[in-house]
Amino acid sequence: MELNRASLSAAGIPSAPDPVRIVHLGLGAFHRAHQAWYTQRAGDGWGIAAFTGRSPRAAGPLAAQDGVYALVERGVDGDAVRVITSIVEARDGADLDRLDRLMADPAVGVVTLTITEAGYRLDAAGDLDLDDPDVAADIRALRGTGAPKTPLGRLVRGLQARRTAGAGPIAIVSCDNIPANGAVTCRALTSLAAEVDAALGAWVTDSVSFVSTSVDRITPAHTGEVEAVREAGWHDNATVITEPFADWVLEGEFPAGRPAWHEAGARFVDDIGPWEERKLWLLNGAHTILAVAGPPRGHTTVAEAFADPACRAMVDAFWAEAVTCLPADVEHVAYRRQLARRFANARIVHRLDQIAGETTTKIRYRLVPIARHLRARGEDAAGTIAALAAWVSAAIAGIPAADREADAVAAAASAPDPVAALLALVGADLDPDFVSQVRARLAAAAIA
Repeated sequence: MELNRASLSAAGIPSAPDPVRIVHLGLGAFHRAHQAWYTQRAGDGWGIAAFTGRSPRAAGPLAAQDGVYALVERGVDGDAVRVITSIVEARDGADLDRLDRLMADPAVGVVTLTITEAGYRLDAAGDLDLDDPDVAADIRALRGTGAPKTPLGRLVRGLQARRTAGAGPIAIVSCDNIPANGAVTCRALTSLAAEVDAALGAWVTDSVSFVSTSVDRITPAHTGEVEAVREAGWHDNATVITEPFADWVLEGEFPAGRPAWHEAGARFVDDIGPWEERKLWLLNGAHTILAVAGPPRGHTTVAEAFADPACRAMVDAFWAEAVTCLPADVEHVAYRRQLARRFANARIVHRLDQIAGETTTKIRYRLVPIARHLRARGEDAAGTIAALAAWVSAAIAGIPAADREADAVAAAASAPDPVAALLALVGADLDPDFVSQVRARLAAAAIA
């Protein structure tokens, strides 16, 4: 049976669409496995209008199914299929007229973002990169009648519409793997709005709440049908495969209300810093290490690389250093055991080439902070040095991966001193001894 609202209704499954009260930018598998899943479980009338990011492809199949899709929770012992109906509109991100209408609707109280680290267009200091050509083009478009193309540019246009309509305050919730993502989004978005119109920038400051989050659910990209979905009686062109584990921690205010996500397992805290650092460093940091160290050893998935003693040792050494940078009261022993079990789940085919996208930005957020913490304490950071050396090696070898900074990486890799140049690119040129240790590790690996 085709999966859509009519077929669900015929099967006796409630499927009437909820009114749109959440706008999401960055429609992809992770959003559908995480925020849409939590919203469905909350079950209190908050429909989602989800807009794609760089490519409109994800919107077509989902829109044809009225936003309905199957979520397959893939555990070690089998699959569980759940039908998700919380997305009520799936739109091309370029449909700015619809985005404007929704943002101008007082019933819409929340905007969530999964636009990836690179989507924020930040400079090395973590501020909006006003020299980025796309950012500059968006500013010109927003000052006139053009169509912005970056996610934040489109969001600023939507906020212009909301301000003009007098639709009231709104919360913006970043769900990307950036430290203090709410504060970063606030700085970038307010800066962009102020560049367009000082009065708009002031309105954003007064009327927009920025919520920080830590999100966690391993969700590999997937295409094609899944046997478990067919066995459940559905034909689905938009299936998402994810792991059974899910976690969401949030800090911030929702001036126009929010779903009862807390009843679905989300946690609301006063200080998200330790939670996001634990997840960003231990899970995402390990993923980045495996993505640069695994392919040269012939591995294509997280499970394969993690089963390799050399790659596992590199992750364990990094973890041992990273946990010393967390606050003393943050639990990490059980969390690392849990991560090891999740990484070893070979039924979750999490491809390393998918994780490797935008590695340059990821290195800055996931590995370099550990090196900085340790060097500030006078420690040698051997585990982090090994991880950085693996990235430097991959960059010098020209191992391909989609990266907005690919030209800068290539230039640094071909510099007279590529190690120093690459470390400087990600902010890991901490001191001459540190650079020398990375160079020595690289040389030792080449000999081995």
